[in-house]
Amino acid sequence: MLQLLSANPRTVDALGFLMAFVLTALMDSVFHDKLPHDHGRAFAVNGELSKGKARGSGLIFVLCIALVTLAVVPFKAEYVIYTVLLIASMLSGYFDDAAETAWNEYKKGLIDLVIAIVAGVTYLNFNGTGVRFLEWSFSLPYAVYLILIIVLIWASINVVNCTDGVDGLSASLAVVSIGTFLLAYWDELGDYATAGIVFIGALLAYLWQNAKPSTLLMGDAGSRAMGFFLAILALKSHHPFAFLLAALVFIVDGSLGILKISFKRFLHISILKNTLTPLHDHVRKRLGWSDEQVVARWLILQAVASAWLLLMAR
Repeated sequence: MLQLLSANPRTVDALGFLMAFVLTALMDSVFHDKLPHDHGRAFAVNGELSKGKARGSGLIFVLCIALVTLAVVPFKAEYVIYTVLLIASMLSGYFDDAAETAWNEYKKGLIDLVIAIVAGVTYLNFNGTGVRFLEWSFSLPYAVYLILIIVLIWASINVVNCTDGVDGLSASLAVVSIGTFLLAYWDELGDYATAGIVFIGALLAYLWQNAKPSTLLMGDAGSRAMGFFLAILALKSHHPFAFLLAALVFIVDGSLGILKISFKRFLHISILKNTLTPLHDHVRKRLGWSDEQVVARWLILQAVASAWLLLMAR
């Protein structure tokens, strides 16, 4: 491993990408039949089509990512903590996937909150409170930045989780969002750019079997881990507000349902009464879009938002 880390950085990145792709593809094939099966979601558009499919591939690709990054990313305490939290995010989703009765929102929300707090304290301990926004740099009070980090991580986990529901959608969007951070903030990300490349390699291998008609689903195990990783990339780029563009489609698609439920449950106010959530269900049910149109058009919209960010980051 030490010889690998001492190699040319681009060689390390290429090997990490290839290792993640091959290992994830191999493990998906080996453990496909050992994963829990999806029960179908009666409340989701075309939810019955998922019934019986292997679910929880996120367990596989997250563990593959963790193993590969141990070989290609320098062993540092901060990254190790994030890796443990990434696995914790994945496991909370996996156990929910495998449970006969789905966990309630309060239980999952509390787990996400604990993960976000630990990650926030870790980040501030190793990086301080400096923030960059376009060409400006400034510092925030510790407590203010900690709250903002907690909101970012918690929201990212949940909007990405809500966007998972169409074959090929969430993983494809994640590849674009991760790639956006890499292109915009390669130098700032350092070792985390290598981790992003490894993540993309694993997701592409997963997408091989998740392309419509899918035979494998990532489940909450994968989507929650993807959301956590995207938030960490935003933080480590030192441009946390870039998340608003780099993950714009995740935010819009996934947040409407969260807002709708939150207003109803806590404020007893009904909003978006005529809108199905997540938004990808609305456009399929009310506008008649096919799954392929949703994936293509969501990717186009994210590409536009990403291009805008890249132009501003130059």
